[in-house]
This record gives sequence, C-alpha cells and structure tokens, in this order.
Amino acid sequence: MIDKLIAPVTSLLDKFIPDADTKQKLAHEISTMSDKYAQEIALAQIAVNREEAKGNWFQAGWRPATGWIAALGFAVNFLVSPIAAGFGVDIPQADTSTMMPVLMGMLGLGGLRSYEKTKKL
Repeated sequence: MIDKLIAPVTSLLDKFIPDADTKQKLAHEISTMSDKYAQEIALAQIAVNREEAKGNWFQAGWRPATGWIAALGFAVNFLVSPIAAGFGVDIPQADTSTMMPVLMGMLGLGGLRSYEKTKKL
C-alpha cells in the first residue's frame, strides 16, 4: 500500500522542491520508509521473543504438564481401569479421541525441541 503512495508523493516533490539533490534525497527517504518501518517492527519482535525465551517455570512447564496429563489419562485407561475392573470397581475412562491429537502434536513438536536443545538454539 505504501508503494502505491510513493509515486504520487515523489511527483509532488517536483512541484515544491526545485533543488534536484534535495529532491532525490527526499524521494529516497520516502521510498525506503516502509523498509525502515518493517525493520523496526522485526527488531521489536526479536526483543519480545528474547524476553519470552528467558521465561519462567510456568511458561516453560506447559509442555511437560500437558504431557504428564496425557500420560496419566492413558495410564487410567490402559492400566488402572482394567485392573480395577478385575476387582469389580468401575473407573470412568478418559476420552482418548481428544487426548490423542494433542499428544501426537506434542510428540512431533517434542522431537523438534530436542533437536533445538542439542544444537543449543
């Protein structure tokens, strides 16, 4: 969008600025303005990412906590509930149709995280 505004603005420079060097300098500044702004946004995002990466236990612990919850759900479904059923105790099972996509996604992402840790990224 900014690129569409650059040509009309630079044509206005011809009307108001007689000096060719000053006109070229302003035209260059106007044409690079969007790149400078995009770079500032990228640098600000990098600073935010750096602060978030420092994190704390609560931020860093969501993945392990989710993994433990899924593991406990599977343990109830496949160990506790069948063993308890042998003694006549009925324990409700967790819904694995909602748990499985979360666990599979975590396991896939977990492999990438392990790669990042080994490469110290």
